Amino acid sequence: MLTSKPYLRGVKPKVYVETTIVSYLTARPSRDLLTAAHQQVTREWWTERRSAFDLYISQFVISEARRGDRIAAEQRLEVLREIPLLAPREDAQALAKDLVTKGPIPQRAAADAAHIALAAVHGMEYLITWNCTHIANAEMRGEIEAICRARGLEPPILCTPEELMGETHEEG
Repeated sequence: MLTSKPYLRGVKPKVYVETTIVSYLTARPSRDLLTAAHQQVTREWWTERRSAFDLYISQFVISEARRGDRIAAEQRLEVLREIPLLAPREDAQALAKDLVTKGPIPQRAAADAAHIALAAVHGMEYLITWNCTHIANAEMRGEIEAICRARGLEPPILCTPEELMGETHEEG
């Protein structure tokens, strides 16, 4: 079981916001029940919980948010406008390469490895995402964490917004 990292009083945990979060946040409500539920949780997290964290993104998030429908892309980019951008780093590139060549992330998902690597080298406590195929995937977590730690890095906790709702989230 993962435990929370110790935080200094008054210091907010750092969260890397992966592209799926802003996509779910700004998308029209889906007719698919699971997607609609993820959108709702994302909106609740954004309004109720994001202020409890220091948020960060990368150029990868900006590039991915620009794709697709122009109007939708503009909405995603507007949400991202005020979030600080993490600088690219050579050690992040090396870690991303290891996550693909030595780890569980396939080459076709190299961008997902880049998100994880940037979050790790910049000391993010969390990486928040709805990508449960290659990022917030319990079956891959052990290998991802081992590769980060082999490079002397503490991996971020890879999670969905639902897992970061804290005690303010009331069920049913």
